[in-house]
Amino acid sequence: AFIKQQAQKKSIQLEVKLPRNLPDQVLDERRIRQVLINLLNNAVKFTLEGGQITLEVTKQEAQKSLHSNDWLRFAITDTGIGIAPENINKLFQPFIQIDSALNRQYSGTGLGLALVKQIVELHGGKVGLTSELGVGSCFMIDLPYTPESPEMLMGKPLATTSEFESPLTHQPTKVPLILIVEDNEINIITVSGYLQAKGYRLIVAKNGQEAIALTKAHLPDIILMDIQMPVMDGLEATQQIRLDPNLVNIPIIAMTALAMTGDRDRCIQAGATDYLSKPVKLKVLAQMIQTLLAPSRSGTH
Repeated sequence: AFIKQQAQKKSIQLEVKLPRNLPDQVLDERRIRQVLINLLNNAVKFTLEGGQITLEVTKQEAQKSLHSNDWLRFAITDTGIGIAPENINKLFQPFIQIDSALNRQYSGTGLGLALVKQIVELHGGKVGLTSELGVGSCFMIDLPYTPESPEMLMGKPLATTSEFESPLTHQPTKVPLILIVEDNEINIITVSGYLQAKGYRLIVAKNGQEAIALTKAHLPDIILMDIQMPVMDGLEATQQIRLDPNLVNIPIIAMTALAMTGDRDRCIQAGATDYLSKPVKLKVLAQMIQTLLAPSRSGTH
């Protein structure tokens, strides 16, 4: 769901391959979600127009004679620019970005994959990569799990729709829809991961123009508006949204990193409902969202 918009812009085909009855995993859900979003984001970034990305989950059963773990493998395969063999080891080192003519089109510090490796290894897992220059790459993360015996499954409902399938298939309309307007990938992953865990539906805009278009198209229940953005900043986007009579009552929370005297007043004057300075405390944000959504649930919005 998080990468669907970016993929559609580049006409990239997304495919999810999930076998039935995958085992339960004991893990830090938010961190592993960060890992998967990070890898999927990279796949979209480095895959050219009209390419394909596949997320496949498989069980890798251990050879019993070796007494090693059973693994659940998440493989993200793309038809992107690929990586030369001599550069593969550099990929997972922080702040090293492989230098090539094609790669200079893309921004990033290279911190993402170092973080992926660290999170996976803290889970007792491992990261793997196969790649061919100009053909594509396959990033694999293997996480250990304990196989359940038939007795343990007795009386336990089998897994149905997975978390990855649900945003792409059916979403109950009563679940509030939040538009996150933010150009910083780390902030998007952090805030969206937290809010999705709280049960909200999410869409993302990277600048003010996208924010206006998505607000008109989807009529979100609430907007989280970053103020400092390229193309069109959050203040102008808020003013433009408030000019539309259909959008005038949507709550907008303005968020700014350069908190200065008068910022709050400027945001409220532009049409924001409330204001938070960054770094945002996620619990405070969640409470503010809940408070602002309360009138709409009682039918006044």
